[in-house]
Amino acid sequence: MGRNHRFTQVTKIWNFPVAEWESLTAAHEDRPLTMPPTPTPSDGDLLRRMWAGDEAAFTAVYRRHQGMVFRFALQMSGRPEVAEEVTQDVFMLLMRYRKQYDPARGPLPAYLYGVARNYVRRALERERAAPLQMDDGEVESGPVADGDVLGELARGEQLESLRKAILKLPPLYREAIVLCELHELNYEEAAAVMGCPVGTVRSRLHRARALLAAKMGASERCPA
Repeated sequence: MGRNHRFTQVTKIWNFPVAEWESLTAAHEDRPLTMPPTPTPSDGDLLRRMWAGDEAAFTAVYRRHQGMVFRFALQMSGRPEVAEEVTQDVFMLLMRYRKQYDPARGPLPAYLYGVARNYVRRALERERAAPLQMDDGEVESGPVADGDVLGELARGEQLESLRKAILKLPPLYREAIVLCELHELNYEEAAAVMGCPVGTVRSRLHRARALLAAKMGASERCPA
């Protein structure tokens, strides 16, 4: 299912006339290049307009953040169909239940990550994957690694092996790697998404790097 098709599904669910959205987009694209630049609206401004029924505001919110949500869901699940479903569900929730997002508790991206995290967890649990609420101590012991492990592995032209190794991590460590390394969230931002203290984020990321290094080392010794 392509992204345009997914967007069309969401607009229909929220009763946005797709034809009107397309004409709005075309009109915007036909604006003369000599016009002065329009100030970029904030997420808060767009959300207020979106919840008032402004389809152009919804379009802007969706385009601004859907790529981030889709990548996160794909990197956590390894399955495009799961990422598609999660992305659609996240924006449906944002549109339908405005009271669930409180700007005072953090920026919109953090909220979207958190919602996507919950939907991915449910998808993984449906497939009988390891639940996210497992304890940190319930993984194999091994050496602890620091440093730019992902960067070193990527520079070694092992991107596909690295992708597979990330998907084999326990979900708690996988999300630490995905959020902090791939999406470049800082510890405070990742802690808000994961619902844990900053120190726990550090610990999980520390451990995830070690597990990745060990898994990649094993794959080099025993190539598939």
